[in-house]
Amino acid sequence: MFVHLHVHSPYSFIDGASTVDELVARVADLGMPALAITDHNNVTAVVRLLKAAKRAGIKPIIGAEVTVEGGYHLTLLCRGPEGYRNLCALLTSAHLENPRNKPEASFESLYRYKDGLIAMTGCRRGQVPSLILRKRFGEAKDALRRLKAVFGPESLAIEMSESLLPGSNALNRYLYELAGAEGLRAVATNNVHYARKEDFFVHDILTCIRTLTKLDDVHPERRLNAENYLKSEEEMALVFKEYPGALRATVEIAAQCEMPLDLGTPNFPSFPVPEGYPSPAAFLRRLVFEGAERRYGRITPAIEERLNYELYVIEELGYEDYFLVVWDLVRFAREQGVRHAGRGSAADSAVAYCLNVTDVDPIAQNLLFERFLSLERGEKPDIDVDFDARRRDEVAAYVRKKYGEDHVAAVATYNTFQARSAVRDVGKAMGYSPDEIDLIAKRIPYYLPAAKLTERFDLVPELKGLLTPKKLKTLLEAAERLAGLPRFLATHLGGLVISRYPITHLSPVQNSAKGVTIVQFDKDDVEDLGLVKIDLLSLRTLGAVEDSLGYMKEAGKELDYDRIPLDDERTYRRLRASDTVGVFQLESSAQRALQARLGAENIEDIVASVALIRPGPIKGNMVEPYVRRRHGLEPVTYLDPRLEPILKKTYGVVLFQEQVIEIASTIAGFTPGEADRLRRVMTHSRSGEEMEKLGRLFVEKAVRSGVDEVTAEAIFQCIRGYASYGFCEAHARAFGTTAYKTAYLIEHYPAEFFGAILNNEPMGYYPVSTVCVEARRHGVKITGPSANRSGKDVRVEGDEIILPFKMIGGLGAKTIEKIEGERKKGPFRSFSDFVSRVRPHVDELRAMVLSGVFDEFGVSRKRLIWSIPAISRENASAAVSSSASPGSPLAPVLVEAPAGNGPDVGGDFTLAEKIAYEYQVLGFSVSGHPVALWREELSKKGFVGSRDLSSIRPGEFVKVGGIPIRPHRPPTKSGRVVVFLSLEDEDGLIDITCFENVYQKYGKLLFPGEILPLGIWGQVQKRGNAYSVTARTVFPLTYALSGKSGR
Repeated sequence: MFVHLHVHSPYSFIDGASTVDELVARVADLGMPALAITDHNNVTAVVRLLKAAKRAGIKPIIGAEVTVEGGYHLTLLCRGPEGYRNLCALLTSAHLENPRNKPEASFESLYRYKDGLIAMTGCRRGQVPSLILRKRFGEAKDALRRLKAVFGPESLAIEMSESLLPGSNALNRYLYELAGAEGLRAVATNNVHYARKEDFFVHDILTCIRTLTKLDDVHPERRLNAENYLKSEEEMALVFKEYPGALRATVEIAAQCEMPLDLGTPNFPSFPVPEGYPSPAAFLRRLVFEGAERRYGRITPAIEERLNYELYVIEELGYEDYFLVVWDLVRFAREQGVRHAGRGSAADSAVAYCLNVTDVDPIAQNLLFERFLSLERGEKPDIDVDFDARRRDEVAAYVRKKYGEDHVAAVATYNTFQARSAVRDVGKAMGYSPDEIDLIAKRIPYYLPAAKLTERFDLVPELKGLLTPKKLKTLLEAAERLAGLPRFLATHLGGLVISRYPITHLSPVQNSAKGVTIVQFDKDDVEDLGLVKIDLLSLRTLGAVEDSLGYMKEAGKELDYDRIPLDDERTYRRLRASDTVGVFQLESSAQRALQARLGAENIEDIVASVALIRPGPIKGNMVEPYVRRRHGLEPVTYLDPRLEPILKKTYGVVLFQEQVIEIASTIAGFTPGEADRLRRVMTHSRSGEEMEKLGRLFVEKAVRSGVDEVTAEAIFQCIRGYASYGFCEAHARAFGTTAYKTAYLIEHYPAEFFGAILNNEPMGYYPVSTVCVEARRHGVKITGPSANRSGKDVRVEGDEIILPFKMIGGLGAKTIEKIEGERKKGPFRSFSDFVSRVRPHVDELRAMVLSGVFDEFGVSRKRLIWSIPAISRENASAAVSSSASPGSPLAPVLVEAPAGNGPDVGGDFTLAEKIAYEYQVLGFSVSGHPVALWREELSKKGFVGSRDLSSIRPGEFVKVGGIPIRPHRPPTKSGRVVVFLSLEDEDGLIDITCFENVYQKYGKLLFPGEILPLGIWGQVQKRGNAYSVTARTVFPLTYALSGKSGR
């Protein structure tokens, strides 16, 4: 018998080429009784190993290959629970006591955490083998005896591996003799990095990526052969035929390793309740009913019944502490003035509503609590709370302080190889130039899975012709092999875990890039470990809301955001006009088109809007019936009379997750648990096999309850069409309320809210240029950065938005701070006064000149640019070359390179030059819009602008032009590719639809990888009161400007 005790999974991060499932399956196929996973300095694979091993019927062994003093490797295995806790503590010490991503365990920490661990001397990078290979035999013996003094002879073994490398035979012979001399076991391993021999190519590419080398290069970490795979017992017996005892020792060690932890054991802290309450449940009940009195005034029997039922479920599941923790952190945020909003399925809970965690009344809206929590399902609650993105960390810091740094950590996420990242990394390893890699990677659709690169290649025309077919095929096939493998450990967007015991009892912790500690598991794995995740999410929209209220207050305007009326006709008129750029969740081209057709009249219509423009409703053909029924253009019908109470509010269309649960319960008699399983299959796993199984069960139970088989099948197919990414109604209501309120702010306070949006960029759907165009269209003046008027943040004065210094690319925070500090001493009187007082770097000064910071001093930008070398004592030619041509993607269209050898400082830059330079340093232009420069010429050639499109009769053909904004390819009912984009001109947006034939022909223009002004010839469409153009021909706008037809 033989057991592999040194195996790397993908969680060795770019050093393991086979998934945990593949490794376990291979071990099971080989008939081996156990498997140890020993990843580099982490135990991230633990949960996956335990689950996969249980399914396969083999014994899981948890371990790690730890980096110790000197950078040497040491293999450690856990005997049981004590060993696992000590391994977690040891890895934590290795990570936190050293620079990030350079963990190293000291011998002091090895001694402190040795109990319950079995140590093996490691691969060729272990200290003992490494010294032997360098013929430093005395030092090797000393190193071994040092390890022996730490672990003792019973818990230390000499590791031998045979990868058929030069010197291996001599090394193993010496190691075996040394083991005998020191009274230690010799153990055979294969330092496994992939399951099968043919997987070597993937590991070799990963090694090149990790070491930043090419496949043609030699590197010490690149393997010379493909021997580090999961060999069979027979193969291991052959290479270790001289050392049969080393094979038997693997089985002996495996027998000494017991299951170190049970998955799912609850591990949430008790909430410290005030004196006078016998339990957290009693305190929670008091808070809920006090909150109910504030929310409802009078607690009716129906309210009392709902609250008692929810509290009963919460207490039965043992989650009263969890609700109290969430209540407490929301209370803290409210007291500190941190704007927040609960969302997700938690808004189905009246308890959450009464605790002020959410603002949706589930009783009034008849929302289904079981979507959030049920006894039958028994899973952990998941309450998502959004916070102002700038202050979210204050709330997280409060949680850490209250429960202790040792008991709180952020949840990790696994950054995996996606299509673009795989192509970039593999391209570098294959030696492609950066330009070649960019050509491919920038044009790969964001949604394209890496595993589908070759399969979907023909559907992505913008990739064709970029490389030779053979080179491209080789690149994509190699990138596809990396699909889904983890690249590194990152931080979850908002998840925190709070543990009853120190976190290191369950997971090592390490520092993230942001400096906060994170566990080594993702959101799914922490739940399996018994930890409960609390989501403290960041939402920039809430920051924009808070800023807009601040601007109003400065102007003497008062508004209670929480009491904004939900029946404001001006706001609904704006929505019906599809004037929703800047409106939370309703600003995409699809949402704007929907608003024009839907004709929103109340908050229910907004809630439906949020839910309708999702892949599920779109692919399930729910949008068209909903809109037509909403306007009485087709009858509302129900396949069964019992569906009417469930679907009446959505005109007979299945729109919300709660409706799926209710239909399954009402029509097929599903239990709440069965109904929710159906919902989860539809919205999460989307497993065809499981869907078919549940479909048969649905039809069988529906027939037994009196529904004929044809109708039962039709009902199931109706809800099956919903099967991807639909919203739960509670979530849609939470988002819908925020959407309406942001629309209200734009309608009544456009300067304040557009200013707030700009202050919180990047946020929302559109770039800054589009936000500025829309703000101007609403009568708001946009003023560029100004030496004496701008600050770090956006300023709003009346109907004027003054852009901040932080928008200037390359302008450092310290310089901005210096500008504001100097200005407190008195305004800047001139350009030279500014320079002498602030003393910015020459590059910062150049950026400020080109963005118009000094326009107020009455000196042309061109003259100031030419004066920089003298002022900064820099070489003049450097300034000349840097100012000669803007680095903006629009520069070739807007500006011709200046002629002559010397500076021409008479006059100023042309408007075209100013716009190009502003795009270079700001990313947009304040002085004007590029399309406005071309408008006269475009009009002569028959182009129509966004302002005039509504005057064109639907069905007519037109030419339009502008800057392409957000080209994208969402899922469609037919499965065919349709590209949607908007063209931005000086007056607004023109929405464009490109069907698959147009996309296949012009894909390289639609997705060029850079800003490319486009012209479109197509047919005008009108749906509701929204106009758009269906493209027939796509061409660079320069074609039209240079006299070409563009058609």
